[in-house]
Amino acid sequence: MRGINRRPRILAFSGSARRASLNRRLLGVVAAAVQQAGGDVTLVELNDYELPLYHGDLEESQGLPPAAARLSAQIKSHDGLLIASPEYNSFITPLLKNTLDWCTRGDDDPFPGRAAAVVSASPGAYGGIRSLQHARHLLLHLGCQVVPAQCSLPRAHEAFDEAGGLKDKRSRAAVDAVAVDLVRLATRLARES
Repeated sequence: MRGINRRPRILAFSGSARRASLNRRLLGVVAAAVQQAGGDVTLVELNDYELPLYHGDLEESQGLPPAAARLSAQIKSHDGLLIASPEYNSFITPLLKNTLDWCTRGDDDPFPGRAAAVVSASPGAYGGIRSLQHARHLLLHLGCQVVPAQCSLPRAHEAFDEAGGLKDKRSRAAVDAVAVDLVRLATRLARES
């Protein structure tokens, strides 16, 4: 039983490559809430794991890219995932999909049995809810256990205060619910493994 006497480890990343991404900002807020809820968070940038577009012939000729192997090892060494999923044309970003696809291709698939939570931010009125739903579905398909709580942040370009926190009380409550659910589930799964 590996997780009884320690805080659950959560790997957090955004599906956006943009430096000024609203989803990165939201991820930082949720990561802080996860820390307060009792989890240890490792924030990673997908820009540091540059991957080619997934192609079966490329995989056959060159094998798993080293960046995919490194990220898969990171996922494997954590109890849960926290993913900020931006919305591109009502779907998850190509960066996020490609990254998750490559990480499933190794000999040791890192996703089954992991706790996961998804959040999304958008300047639009829907807050990225469509990409959030697609990302949740994909993670479930990959074998993750996704927490029921979710946070989509509409009009995200207006949602943050000068200190980087969220202005709206409901949004802060949604962030806290995601954090608590993720820490609880990751703790339970770590105890059961």
